[in-house]
Amino acid sequence: MAFAPKPGCPLCGIVSSASHATPNSPRSPSFPAGSTQPEVLWRDDNFTVYREKAHPLSSKGHVIVAFNLHVPSIYTLSSSDLPLLVNIRNLTTRLLTSLLPPVSPATTPLASSTPHSTPLQAHENLFRIGFITPPFKDNKIPVTDHLHCHAYIGPPDLMGWWRGIAYGPLAWYPIDDLIAEIRYVFAAYYRFLLSLASRESVSNNRVKSGYENRPRAPIDMVPGAGARAGTADGIETSEPGIANNEAELEDGDGNTSARLLSPRSPEALLTPQSRIPSLRV
Repeated sequence: MAFAPKPGCPLCGIVSSASHATPNSPRSPSFPAGSTQPEVLWRDDNFTVYREKAHPLSSKGHVIVAFNLHVPSIYTLSSSDLPLLVNIRNLTTRLLTSLLPPVSPATTPLASSTPHSTPLQAHENLFRIGFITPPFKDNKIPVTDHLHCHAYIGPPDLMGWWRGIAYGPLAWYPIDDLIAEIRYVFAAYYRFLLSLASRESVSNNRVKSGYENRPRAPIDMVPGAGARAGTADGIETSEPGIANNEAELEDGDGNTSARLLSPRSPEALLTPQSRIPSLRV
């Protein structure tokens, strides 16, 4: 069966061990000193989030989001999975924020240095959320065939130069860039369909990650851009996504139950619509 658990996969083992946990809720387990058991912070129907304790990138916090299904790579996702990526970004932001020590806004240097941003926005500038693209891998966490997202609080003071290759510009794919790429490509396709139908065209500009006020970036002001594809006569041609309840996921409600769809057939995985186009140079 497609996306079935793979024997011997470390991430499949973590997902399986956390399957008894209450879904759609944060967890605050207690672990004895020196324990190697994964510290699961969150689990729902789509993914399991745990704190990396053995080989963290940052002493401030490093979490890993493992897809519950054995999805091989980001190139297996379709445009309909865009809300799932948005939910990963929102969830990891909340979890990383919970790992920060409580600091008074009046004594926070970051808050005083950016007068037009809140302390939360200042902290979010330190968050790094994204994927390592194959064939690169983190040699301390050498899993390449089970899709997972890394999220950590900068600076990565425990990374080292060798691991830095996997988290550098050559291999690192920020989740904001991935979302923007999908929205840009399918918004362009949508504009093309509108032009065929002689309707009023729309505009869309790609915004890379690092935008100072990300929630108000122009690309995010397009509701659901790229989440659907179709022909000029109104027939939808979108590939089914991995997760259900896309509209709720787009809202970033982590408490919403997201039911998994049945896995797609191998033939569907080979269609161009089921692959995320790579526009990187």
